[in-house]
Amino acid sequence: MSINLADYDNPIVKNKSEELTKNANSVFDKINVIFHYVRDDIKFAFPKEGDFVKASQTIQYGFGQCNTKTTLFLALCKSIGIPARIHFSLIKKDIQKGLFSGIAFWLMPKELSHSWIEIKIDEKWISIDSYINDKYFYEAAKEKLKEKSWDTGYSIASKNKSSIKLDFNNEKFMQMDAVTTDHGVYNEPMDYYSTSKYKNRPNAIKLFIYGLLIKGINKKIKKLRYSYDSSWVN
Repeated sequence: MSINLADYDNPIVKNKSEELTKNANSVFDKINVIFHYVRDDIKFAFPKEGDFVKASQTIQYGFGQCNTKTTLFLALCKSIGIPARIHFSLIKKDIQKGLFSGIAFWLMPKELSHSWIEIKIDEKWISIDSYINDKYFYEAAKEKLKEKSWDTGYSIASKNKSSIKLDFNNEKFMQMDAVTTDHGVYNEPMDYYSTSKYKNRPNAIKLFIYGLLIKGINKKIKKLRYSYDSSWVN
């Protein structure tokens, strides 16, 4: 029996989507409240399980990274009947530069499997990735990039100006500038993770080292988030 990571029929997911959208009057309003919940209430950090985290677990954890936050976004939309799918690609590992360093960065593959959500509105699929980093972490990370004169790193790719905004008429992105190879769209993350295209599959030794290092990496993220100063924002 296959596992569905986007467990949209799980009571935890259904209750959360209903709670979030109870006062939303349109599909745009519903997507907007889900977007801000996934962006800011689910903080950016790395779960010990990597990508193999159910949407219901991410709600309980209160944090996630690109793939697990996208899985949650997908499940929340599906649980209330909003057509959604997950778009996978490869992304340069430089996207994690500054967060992962030393042996942790060296052990990562050159390109990582990455994802974002696509939502169907008025017969058009809209791509969104600007929920990946929570607002305070994003602003602090953006300042770090500026300080180091980097285009890519700290979970941001800013060559063409990154954004954490949701705009239904003008797609805005946070990491898309670092995307390389397109791997297509899927209805369930496990359908992609079970293919040879999926790159975030460490061997036992790398997984062990990841487990040892991930707490320190998450502490670094937390420290950076708390360094946020609202005066940085114009």
